[in-house]
Amino acid sequence: MIIKAVVIIAFILIIFSLGSALFHLINHKTQESSEKTVKALTFRISLSILLFIFLFIAVATGIFKPHGLGVKIHAEKPVQTDTLSK
Repeated sequence: MIIKAVVIIAFILIIFSLGSALFHLINHKTQESSEKTVKALTFRISLSILLFIFLFIAVATGIFKPHGLGVKIHAEKPVQTDTLSK
């Protein structure tokens, strides 16, 4: 449950940072606003990379288990046709 909360909070921060950059890009045309836009976009990219690394480590260590369609397909054991043992 904590993993899901961290992911949701990270997504909200990413969207907020993207909105902040858009606001500074559209409303202000000064050098200071340009620097704020760059900082907001840099923060968004950094947060996205950290979120990706966090999710990769969580899945690799088994803390977070994906439960999509691919997991169900790969979890089924293949049918063994052992005709040599007869």
